[in-house]
Amino acid sequence: MPQIFGPEFNTISRVTIFGSAIIVAFLFWVAEILYRSPYATGADTAYVQPVPFSHEHHVGQLGFDCRYCHTSVENSSFAGIPSTKICMNCHSQMWVGSAMLAPVRESYASGRSIPWQRVHNLPQFAYFDHSIHIRKGVGCVTCHGRVNEMPLTWQAGSLQMSWCLECHDRPADYIRPREQVFNMKWEAAVNQAEIGKRLAADYHVQSRIDCSTCHR
Repeated sequence: MPQIFGPEFNTISRVTIFGSAIIVAFLFWVAEILYRSPYATGADTAYVQPVPFSHEHHVGQLGFDCRYCHTSVENSSFAGIPSTKICMNCHSQMWVGSAMLAPVRESYASGRSIPWQRVHNLPQFAYFDHSIHIRKGVGCVTCHGRVNEMPLTWQAGSLQMSWCLECHDRPADYIRPREQVFNMKWEAAVNQAEIGKRLAADYHVQSRIDCSTCHR
């Protein structure tokens, strides 16, 4: 009975099997890269807003404290989007005729909120509480980046679970004194590990990493 497949098919079979495995592995690698890229996470992307608000100007140059605009950040799970009245506390007296601020004046007159585009938008299945992180000494910069250097606001981190776990796994590397939480220019000391460990004990930081902490 004649052979259907010649000896060369042994080589072809090996190349096909190993080639397929390599291609599948490559596709998984590409998918992982895309999954963690700014294209998928939205990191480093400045959103177009109804009013081009500059944190660089208000925080970096004028020295506004985060809490002046984000009034609920210390007591609520949400930092809070500033009301138009907060904007008009200043802009009823300065830049009153600016075309750029027309949406602010219109919002104030009509009572309709400005349709801001949310920059840091966690999935609904993830629970995050601003107030508890602030009480435990986690600075605004840790999650939001140096907003005092952002002419337009962008998402500084990936907001992926692995990004959160970096801090929860090693809280001492990130904790700062509570009085420095809102300080954009604060820098960790050389012995941050030692200081952070002491602060973690003083602030009773548990840094839980079980599923129910964030997925409730």
